[in-house]
Amino acid sequence: MQPRSSDGPGRPPKKYYSARKKFCAFCKDKITLIDYKNHKNLENYISETGRIFPARVSGTCAYHQKQLSKAIKRARQMALIKFSEEKKRLS
Repeated sequence: MQPRSSDGPGRPPKKYYSARKKFCAFCKDKITLIDYKNHKNLENYISETGRIFPARVSGTCAYHQKQLSKAIKRARQMALIKFSEEKKRLS
């Protein structure tokens, strides 16, 4: 038996995906302090289930990611942002 190759005779060659370098939006705008009162901006870094996006997904640097997570937690305590959304059931 011959070993199967991943690329068949009719398939085009594989194209490699190269991701763009993510950048910190806060560093770009030269924001030094992330305020919890700006809840409209903080909602961009929260998933629809209420989880905070990690730095590798959001692209923020470590310095601003720590400030971001603290600001989101403070905004939740002040009831500016919901803690979580209800899960939708299919039944």
